[in-house]
Amino acid sequence: MSVSRPHQDPPARSYPPALVLLTLAAGAFGIGTTEFAVSGLLPGIAAEFDVSFSTAGWAATLYALGVFVGAPLLIVVGRRFEQRRFLLVLMALFVVGNLATALGSTFGLVLAGRVVTALAHGAFLGTGSILASRVVPAHRRTRAIAFMFTGLTLATLVGAPIATWVSTTWSWRVSFLGIGAIGVVTLACILLCIPRGTAGEPLRLGAELRALRNPQLLLAMLVTILGPAGFFTSITYIAPITLDVTGTPESWITLYLTVFGLGLFIGNIVGGRLADINLMGLLTGSLAMLTAVLLLFWLAAGSVVVTLVAVFLMAATGFATVSPIQRLVMERAERAGAPNLAASMNIGMFNLGNAIGAWLGGVVIDAGLGSASPNLAGAALAGAALVVALLIARRARNDSARDITHDDPAAATTV
Repeated sequence: MSVSRPHQDPPARSYPPALVLLTLAAGAFGIGTTEFAVSGLLPGIAAEFDVSFSTAGWAATLYALGVFVGAPLLIVVGRRFEQRRFLLVLMALFVVGNLATALGSTFGLVLAGRVVTALAHGAFLGTGSILASRVVPAHRRTRAIAFMFTGLTLATLVGAPIATWVSTTWSWRVSFLGIGAIGVVTLACILLCIPRGTAGEPLRLGAELRALRNPQLLLAMLVTILGPAGFFTSITYIAPITLDVTGTPESWITLYLTVFGLGLFIGNIVGGRLADINLMGLLTGSLAMLTAVLLLFWLAAGSVVVTLVAVFLMAATGFATVSPIQRLVMERAERAGAPNLAASMNIGMFNLGNAIGAWLGGVVIDAGLGSASPNLAGAALAGAALVVALLIARRARNDSARDITHDDPAAATTV
């Protein structure tokens, strides 16, 4: 007589953490390339559809808005999915969006493709951050998140320049087809290198939203907005700064952007390693240095040497904070039992900071404060981020002291 047994999922295969992290970094590389390369593809888009450059810029603006809005929406839906399956869905959206952009017969269809692509951005990086932090020991979590974000920084160094070259050599459509191919490769890597996780969990929208009311979590997200906004305010207007103030020719802008990309890459790696040793120390120290560098760049942008050093340092110190802030947000949300929405929303906050920085830089130039004034505006944003980070650090020290006092009342009288 046979006895029926309840259905059990097959045991999950074991995969080396390095393969998981490389897969997530590959996805981040594709996402970074489609985000950063569009500025180099806009001339081709504008020419083909006979629209102004500013109108073509909606391909970048709608993408940023899509990331900001799409991340929380998709992560709420994706809560029901097992993580690997959710990553597959997101990367499939990425591929479809880039193909739709590449094959769009009208400007409206191109913009629609950009919005579809943007929907995958925040949710993929947010879910990837959680997965990356869980496949390594606790003392290497920030480093693992930073490794995934290495894909974004490599996109500025390699992906975006290649996409721009392909656009000028052949067509912007070929560039988007190539970016879609990166998504196809990432899909295959997810299938081969990321293990099946636990089944999807019931939607706990109330818990996720309650987590967002945590003051420490909200302060951490505010740092995400203000800190990156500081260096994006400057780099967005690197052309008028270097042409009008530094006095270098237009051909040098590629050099400045390459130096900026190198700073992002190095800052991301160093920041991830140092944050695993002292997260808040790394965060406050980087923001203080970013503020100082931007002030120096404002005062001495007429020097080529200062400009080159400042571009590198503002990228390195600015992006050194990204992985630590992402981990900080995840830790604060995990204490409330709902890290998913917060982790993905924080990616959207980063893009919101970029948009605010670009807007503020234009405001100060239009106000007649000079072509170097975006550096001053960026320093103000970075300084505000530093103040918020110091508040977080102070609150964390107070919480630790209170916990010690609660566990050992005698400690309160110890001098």
